[in-house]
Amino acid sequence: MKHPVDVHVGKRVRHRRWMVGMTQQQLAESVGIKFQQIQKYETGMNRVSASRLWDIAETLSVPVSFFFDGLNAENAGNSGDLTVPGDILADKEALELVRSYYAIPETQRRRLFELARVLSDVA
Repeated sequence: MKHPVDVHVGKRVRHRRWMVGMTQQQLAESVGIKFQQIQKYETGMNRVSASRLWDIAETLSVPVSFFFDGLNAENAGNSGDLTVPGDILADKEALELVRSYYAIPETQRRRLFELARVLSDVA
């Protein structure tokens, strides 16, 4: 049975890999494993060891904590259940938007961000 943390970490690996435009094969080669293992990590079927997660984080240029962002332990004293909030980046359109956003030069990206903030306040 898949553990919610493993599923969450796997999704974050997949999203970051996709954001940087890397294939499963490229990530696997960079960390010294087969692409099938990356597939298993990304679906949460296999847990990622601490040392492997470190290598993946280095390859994808993020801190290890990135893979746990958005994960909350609620009622840890009672049931210990972990809940994963709705993942906005599960939407392909949102991923494409973020990827396109980061492809824009920084000065223009900042102006676009400010425009989006103003528009969202009006709506």
